[in-house]
Amino acid sequence: MKIIITSIIFCCFYMMAAQTPPEEILSELDQKTEYYGNIGLQIWEYAEVGYKEEKSADLLALTLKKNGFTIKKGVAGIPTAFVAEYGTEGPVIAILGEYDALPGLSQQAVAEKKTAGKNAGHACGHHLFGTASTAAAISVKNWLKSNKVKGTIRFYGCPAEEGGSGKVYMTREGLFNDVDVVLHWHPSSKNSANPGAALANKSAKFRFYGVSSHASGAPEKGRSALDAVEAMNYMVNMMREHVPQDARIHYVITRGGEAPNVVPDFAEVYYYARHAERNTVIDIFNRIVKASEGAAMGTGTTTDYEMIGGTHEILPNITLQKVMYNNLVKVGGYTYTDEEKAFAEKISETLGQQDLDVSLTEGINPYTEERPKTMGSSDVGDVSFAVPTVGMSAATWVPKTPAHSWQAVAAGGTSIGVKGMMIAAKTLTLTAIDLYKDTSIIENAKKEFLEKRGDNFEYTPLLGNRKPALNYREN
Repeated sequence: MKIIITSIIFCCFYMMAAQTPPEEILSELDQKTEYYGNIGLQIWEYAEVGYKEEKSADLLALTLKKNGFTIKKGVAGIPTAFVAEYGTEGPVIAILGEYDALPGLSQQAVAEKKTAGKNAGHACGHHLFGTASTAAAISVKNWLKSNKVKGTIRFYGCPAEEGGSGKVYMTREGLFNDVDVVLHWHPSSKNSANPGAALANKSAKFRFYGVSSHASGAPEKGRSALDAVEAMNYMVNMMREHVPQDARIHYVITRGGEAPNVVPDFAEVYYYARHAERNTVIDIFNRIVKASEGAAMGTGTTTDYEMIGGTHEILPNITLQKVMYNNLVKVGGYTYTDEEKAFAEKISETLGQQDLDVSLTEGINPYTEERPKTMGSSDVGDVSFAVPTVGMSAATWVPKTPAHSWQAVAAGGTSIGVKGMMIAAKTLTLTAIDLYKDTSIIENAKKEFLEKRGDNFEYTPLLGNRKPALNYREN
């Protein structure tokens, strides 16, 4: 009996000792920096907006396929959404990847505002997001295979995060139902792995239909759809005093008529409503709808609206967050080369900063469980209410660069962006491996998840049952 027990202990010890050490995993990713950097910068060049990311999605899917993943394209009724998978047993760990650009933010990879002759730009760094997540998925797959560990690694190719709510449709379709844990990250101006936050969001395009006529010769015969848009906007702007202080409402007039001397018979305005609590967002949005109906009544026009997007707030998971933070600390930050520092200093000057603070690119933002104040939204929120989810950020931009800026596009097209991207790839890889090695973390994360979500929770997408808004970037 003693011999048998000793043999078992020896075998277990041998298997643990034989597993690839973290240093070797990180070294292998370092050796792939140029390879993944070229992929990320190629997607930066593509700069495809939401639901139009054909080249970007194909490049990432092909990269994963070449590395042994099976690919399912066109999931959830979205041509540019896909799932890549390796493994058939054990815990299912998913890594999210995004790749959509923002319209109207074309920029060259230089430290001055200079358009690149394109219609969009990666001002939120999703070219790096998708690529780092791809790198991590492949690295984890290699670890599973070489160490003969039972486990399934999935990459979710998630389009149209910027207002298109791609992950909401994927969640609604049940694509995360059998997943144990979801990992994600986001480009930023600092390295951080604190509990995330995002505002719930509802967005829609409000359309008004009037009667055209000669604006000077027969104005009394016209009913201006543009008047209705302006009346709606006025009422909503008055409403701002009577909503919670931390709510956010934004709009742009996407169609306002064709010529000043023609009374517009069609006009459109695109609205967002946001707040930290989804029920408050629903209330605010319903009031915006009432404003549109009142505007139509007062101007003799008719109106309807199309839901475009809707996302939940993020449900944090502290159990997972601590694991990810510890791995980010292991990975550490990075140091600028002289050329990168000169670029960063110029970018910093355009942001009105006297000195370049590199403490959060070379180091890690201190850990805290205090929820950050955020004014952004993400469709990761819906995923986080379906499965335990954890994220981080990596310094892909010059310190204190705001997202959705030309400065973010510029840095994301340089080696600075690539260095930050690899920080994320390494951290995601180590975190996934920790979960496979110690499944008790997964069980504890699930317990926390169920307690926070509540016994009576029922998932209801804020965008309703509409089909994916594949042309939401078109007016």
